[in-house]
Amino acid sequence: MKRHLLLLILPICCLAFLACAGPGGGAGETSQEAEGTPLPDAEAGRSGEMTISMVDQTSGTAELLQAISIVDEQTVWVSGHGATYASTLDGGETWQAAVMPNAEGLQFRDVHAVDAQTAYLMSAGPGDASRVYKTTDAGQTWTLKHTNPDADGFYDCMDFWDADRGALYGDSVDGTIVILTTSDGGESWERVPASGLPNALTGEGGFAASGTCLVAGPEGRAWVGTGASSPARVLATEDSGHTWTAIETPLVSASSAGITSVTFLDVMHGMVVGGDVTDHEGRFDNVAITGDGGRTWTLAGRPWMSGAAYGSSFVPGAPTPTVVIVGPSGADYSLDNGATWSNLDAREYWAVAFASPSAGWAVGREGRITKLELR
Repeated sequence: MKRHLLLLILPICCLAFLACAGPGGGAGETSQEAEGTPLPDAEAGRSGEMTISMVDQTSGTAELLQAISIVDEQTVWVSGHGATYASTLDGGETWQAAVMPNAEGLQFRDVHAVDAQTAYLMSAGPGDASRVYKTTDAGQTWTLKHTNPDADGFYDCMDFWDADRGALYGDSVDGTIVILTTSDGGESWERVPASGLPNALTGEGGFAASGTCLVAGPEGRAWVGTGASSPARVLATEDSGHTWTAIETPLVSASSAGITSVTFLDVMHGMVVGGDVTDHEGRFDNVAITGDGGRTWTLAGRPWMSGAAYGSSFVPGAPTPTVVIVGPSGADYSLDNGATWSNLDAREYWAVAFASPSAGWAVGREGRITKLELR
């Protein structure tokens, strides 16, 4: 988000980029799940029998890493500041990090990997600093596929339904929501016309924090989390991005607050997280869940960690609806669909993603890559 996520990349003295605050509070308050398909074994997660182990890996870079894209348990791509990206083919035992030539200074705040050879990098920044690059040779060469044509624009996140079809979200420009789609593997990007979009709220945009403010799902569905206005909304499509509707959420909202990350366990059950990105010590209503595919949202429990959450991920295949959230104040996990939370780490993280219960990763400052495993 142009005005407020820029704060997140400034020197550490700036409010929105403070060092980690310690975890605060206790177990989160519970709430009723929205009507929809019930989750199996939701109560079982409260037993506390499962934990998540963490093992730091050597990334090969000292740059802030901000996004993750998992192909499978062995193949993972990450990206971040300083035009940096890295990938592994062995589950993180070894990482190959590199800097894109002639792109120094770009911040790759999102990455989408199709396979070990093919990936996209999205840079975030004002105007033409927002771009999309593609590689088909494992990062040996990159081709610029799209540059933001709006001087007042700022791209926040992207995701793909398959190797050819994807969507990209950016801050509103001239009072109009900005969503672009591609159907030819990123060769061309077309802006969704205003007739297919809800009206933008004043100042509405996104937070380019973890590359997960947009998530693509099955059957042509996708969800975008918005912020910097009130209320915080979810934009949803069921036709591969041709038309979108807006749904209000109960998350804390303001010019510096809203939704930072969206994650879905299946087509019906999802979660949005966020908070006020300028307040690393406060505790907010910053987690909401849906059980009806995003048509309605209700508050979940408040996390253990303070401040805003930047990234989130359900754990596919876990025995209970398990989710991990991360932010400047650390990492939390829930074994019961966000009803209650436990603290996982007090170190700063920006993004988290899972391929399976035994293969998850979180990334953050100083090139940190940490492998996560549910046990």
